[in-house]
Amino acid sequence: MHDAPPGSPSSTAAPLATEAEPLAHGLKQRHLTMLGLGGVIGAGLFVGSGAGIAVAGPGIVISYLLAGTLAMMVMRMLGEMSAAIPASGSFSVHAERALGRWAGFSVGWLYWFLLVVVLAVEATAAAQIANGWVSSVPQWAWVLIFMVVFTCANLAAVKNFGEFEFWFAALKVGAIVLFLGLGLLAIFGVLPDTDPVGMSNLTGRGGFLPHGWEGVVSGVLTVVFAFGGLEVVTIAAAETDDPARAVGRAVRSALWRILFFYVGSMLVIVTVLPWTAQQAGLSPYVTVLDSIGVPSAGTIMNIVVFVALLSALNANLYGSSRMIFSLAERGEAPRGLLNVSGGGVPRRAVLASVAFGFVSVLLNLQWPDTVFLYMLNAVGAVLLFVWGLIAASQLRLRRRIEREAPELLTLRMWCFPWLTWATLAGLAAVLLLMLTDDTARPQLLWSGAATAGVLLVAAVRELRAPRA
Repeated sequence: MHDAPPGSPSSTAAPLATEAEPLAHGLKQRHLTMLGLGGVIGAGLFVGSGAGIAVAGPGIVISYLLAGTLAMMVMRMLGEMSAAIPASGSFSVHAERALGRWAGFSVGWLYWFLLVVVLAVEATAAAQIANGWVSSVPQWAWVLIFMVVFTCANLAAVKNFGEFEFWFAALKVGAIVLFLGLGLLAIFGVLPDTDPVGMSNLTGRGGFLPHGWEGVVSGVLTVVFAFGGLEVVTIAAAETDDPARAVGRAVRSALWRILFFYVGSMLVIVTVLPWTAQQAGLSPYVTVLDSIGVPSAGTIMNIVVFVALLSALNANLYGSSRMIFSLAERGEAPRGLLNVSGGGVPRRAVLASVAFGFVSVLLNLQWPDTVFLYMLNAVGAVLLFVWGLIAASQLRLRRRIEREAPELLTLRMWCFPWLTWATLAGLAAVLLLMLTDDTARPQLLWSGAATAGVLLVAAVRELRAPRA
């Protein structure tokens, strides 16, 4: 997959085909399918959705529909490119072929930076929950335990990662399905001591849009990042026996179901209870389950959120290690990271990716109450910049694939190129809205600075590259 020696000029004429990956092909279709379903179901949905309801009211359903549609468009584009050109570097490889080496370098390092920070954030959040259960073990010690356990899991055979994620995701999906079922029974008054709810909670207390469309827009800014994580599916596809077929099936099966889980959950939450009944800092899922008489609802959801955080940590460590391995293959990261174990695991890439997670142990020791917020602000909008480069890559790469190898287009983006352009416009609108929002602006500025730094490094590399 190393298209050109390090230091060579950018070229969008690199061959479409990729060389065989030296990584193991230990993931099965069931692993990839469940990773696609569970990859984005995390604390952002189970806990963070409460902040969205507070600013949008019942209109949060529209917020999730808009944000989810944007994420679906990006994933369909990514699925198209990954089915045609499967690679462990996924959209970093696609960006290089479509836009040049500067783009592959930039999106690859940005995504790696995003994942290594987020996995430390997830370890911190999981440690806070575990510390509440076992207060004798300090928060920093829990982070250390999680880092050691998941580093060992990712240093072993890739099938171990697949099995971890399969069962983690199965629990999360099962929790969502059970919640939807109980919620519907409560809405129709089937559960003991309940009466049919009707539409009163959707139309009362200010109506469906108590804060108007401005509230819906604020809701989009709050929830759009909850859809991050699906990208790992296209990275993992390279380690299956039939990457093109596997990624196509995983993307097709995941997109609509995830949108159904997210939008369906929000619709149940704001229908069962008035949106004003949600409490700050408490999961809306807990509030609803408590209201319909589910015993120990808080404990149950804490367990689900805990598993969701560990699942995301595991997936992000995997995705970041494969991304930096792919960058090393193409001469965009130190060549020493290319070391692969006998079982086909890029162990040095795993260790490089988990390093910041171990640094976060010290951060948790020094600043246990504030480190979570600062780390989250550091990566705020990087996901949107990555999505934008994915869309720009698909816009150009699709034409080239149609011209050179149309048989590779086994999965196609809908209504090309119009929906691609619409997605780019939607991403630009979200970034503009973040700039005008006092709460979201710090994240955008921090992420913008990180993105500008990576782009500057890419530009310097381009200028220094010898010309043919």
